[in-house]
Amino acid sequence: MSAQLPANLSAETVREISDARDEPEWLLEARLEALDALDALELPDVIQTPGRRWTNLEALDFESLVDPLNQADETTREAPDDVVVLPFTEAFDEYGDLIEERFGSVTDLETNYLTALSAALFTTGTFIYVPEGVNAEDVKIRAEMNSRSLFSHTLVVTEKSSSVTILEGIESGDTDVEGERYFSNLVEVDAGENSYVQYGSLQNLDEDTYTYSLKRGITGTYSTINWIEGNLGSRLTRSDIETELTGEASETKIVGAFFGHNDQHLDVNARVWHKAENTTADLVTRGVLDDQARSVYEGVQDVGRDAWSTNSYQRENTLMLSDESEADASPKLIINNHDTEASHAATVGQVDKEDLFYMASRSIPEHQARNMLVEGFFVPVLEEIEVDEFREELRELIAARLH
Repeated sequence: MSAQLPANLSAETVREISDARDEPEWLLEARLEALDALDALELPDVIQTPGRRWTNLEALDFESLVDPLNQADETTREAPDDVVVLPFTEAFDEYGDLIEERFGSVTDLETNYLTALSAALFTTGTFIYVPEGVNAEDVKIRAEMNSRSLFSHTLVVTEKSSSVTILEGIESGDTDVEGERYFSNLVEVDAGENSYVQYGSLQNLDEDTYTYSLKRGITGTYSTINWIEGNLGSRLTRSDIETELTGEASETKIVGAFFGHNDQHLDVNARVWHKAENTTADLVTRGVLDDQARSVYEGVQDVGRDAWSTNSYQRENTLMLSDESEADASPKLIINNHDTEASHAATVGQVDKEDLFYMASRSIPEHQARNMLVEGFFVPVLEEIEVDEFREELRELIAARLH
């Protein structure tokens, strides 16, 4: 289903954004092509059952949500000296040819209406380049959203035998903007031969914000892309994480955690395409829902005809703390050759009453017992997170919501 083009969006608007950033002509053309495609593009696919669409993206009023010429953010970037971490505007002079070559090469900017809208309007984001043989452990990007709408684009390029760990956080800053807001985040990861990328993202925007993110990576031979995704904020979250395993013996892990309360809606998706031999994927997601919160999960493992000797695993578990919360899960296996080891599982359930009774019998108050069970429920996902700082920050946010 398509969305209406906002009246305040035109080629002149896009040119004004590009001119203000002193961008090269090729990027302006890419923006204008994305703009031109909007009329023909559909909103992202959502899971449907007869008579019901699980996520109602059509309800988003882009006319009021999108204010393209008044985007504002406060972003800090920290990185070791031997890795390039720059806003695009500062990277064009030295790395313009590389950015032109790789920008939009991992993610088709016209994948859907929301990706094209973001490509046409982005004003913030980061270019990350890791030269051959460099090991960069601590790249940190912290962003505050200070406007009605904000569009971000990040491009990560790693050369042969390099490695990088990236931690990204987004939250709402001080703003006089009243009413609903919209945040869009596109991330492309191009992992070179035998390189390692770990990309962690923590979204904790206020609950007047609608969020769309698409993070996508393509692997080279023997390379690894690992994703960590934490979603606790925003009113409606649509989060897509995808890896295309095109390099032989390449690997990916997608670790997700979400915690919804009040009337939050979380549409969380993990997808992997196995396109080469000896590839491995592991998808692990856990979520908790309270009050009237709702979650939708889709996990896809697609094994191609030539992806011999594939290993692919998927597990998703949702815990509901109230009778009014609601969760749906749709794990999918698509296997096109017989030399594949794959599995998937998804569970949805309430807090175990026997566990609560046992803890009450040990004089633990009910609220404390419930919180202990929730913290224990998240442990398998937290243990998958190799970055101590990210794991502790996510643990603290979960604890704060519980208490």
